[in-house]
Amino acid sequence: MLKETKLYSILFNKCPRCHEGDFFETSNAYNLKKFDKMYKKCPHCGEDFEPEPGFYFGAMYISYALYVALIITSFVGYVIILDGDEITLLYFLVPTLILVMPLFFRLGRRVWINLFVKFKKEKTALGFSKGQ
Repeated sequence: MLKETKLYSILFNKCPRCHEGDFFETSNAYNLKKFDKMYKKCPHCGEDFEPEPGFYFGAMYISYALYVALIITSFVGYVIILDGDEITLLYFLVPTLILVMPLFFRLGRRVWINLFVKFKKEKTALGFSKGQ
């Protein structure tokens, strides 16, 4: 049901074009030696994951928006709704922001490339789409 949507590619670390090959080399974002290692091309369809130098600068804006959303929802939830102290929020929020950094880095890149690459069904030798 979710397959063949951009959301599938973003959430499951898949190529935006074929939804078969992996985008990052490892699925574990907390493998700190490899959390940022991407394939240069999709291992399944050959889609180029680095279309031009500096392509992923825009992904920084996506991850920035994720950080801002996390900070605002934490502030609204803890300080405004639960009437907590701002300093106490900072004690929990700063380590949380550090811990989600690999996740937001990867998510930002996957969202960014999905803005520019469309999903294409593979054709069989007879011209039918797979899955028919």
